[in-house]
Amino acid sequence: MTWNPEQYDLFKEARSAPARDLQCLIPERDYHRIVDLGCGTGEQTRQLAGRFPQAQVTGLDSSAEMLAKAATQTAPNLTFTQGDIARLGEPYDLIYSNAALQWLPDHPALLAQLWAHLNPGGLLAVQVPANHDHASHRLLTETANEFRDELGGFTRFGTAHGFSPVLTPAAYAEQLDSLGAVNITAISKVYPVVLNGAEGLIEWTKGTALVPYLSWLGDKDGPRFLNTYLSKLKEVFPGERVYYAFTRVLFTAEKPTSSA
Repeated sequence: MTWNPEQYDLFKEARSAPARDLQCLIPERDYHRIVDLGCGTGEQTRQLAGRFPQAQVTGLDSSAEMLAKAATQTAPNLTFTQGDIARLGEPYDLIYSNAALQWLPDHPALLAQLWAHLNPGGLLAVQVPANHDHASHRLLTETANEFRDELGGFTRFGTAHGFSPVLTPAAYAEQLDSLGAVNITAISKVYPVVLNGAEGLIEWTKGTALVPYLSWLGDKDGPRFLNTYLSKLKEVFPGERVYYAFTRVLFTAEKPTSSA
């Protein structure tokens, strides 16, 4: 996928609000190694580095475009690296991820994998968008179904168009409990964004949900895909103002110490 940091940052304040809430859920501790999974342009990674100066903080992302912008975020204890979230190689005291894990399948298996890379006494802190049932996402799925040939069988979430791996807060809490987690917090919260009609929804999704489709289609079929999607959005959102009730799931969990 080809990410556009400038497009993503068009709604920087709205996208940052859940991250601020997630960081508020992180207790003050003597973390030594911290990783930010799917760090994007690195602002939150830098915030973690500033908050925990005793820790070595690593921002991990698969996008060269995002990491190029993240390189402007500097701190003595901060590094960025390109890599795969699903292939962590070292243990950490804090595994943090804001709006990234929704791109990966099978969250029960993913949680177990991340848990294995968390040191005893460590913390897992995650925020994921949970708006897959909203009309904006349902209409995007409809559009993708109409472009099956052009997409060459590609789907965002595997073989089932529109299927999201994101779980409910209760399901995340249950999965974490089964892994032996303690002090689990799992909540759902709406972060509303006011957008300029259907066109505003297009601009919002261009920074996230539309990325894999437009990356796949390229200049040839991408504009036609966008026009089809926009037409569907205008039928549902005909006005000049859209109250976009964006839902996020936030959860944290602690790994007991070996002596617990």
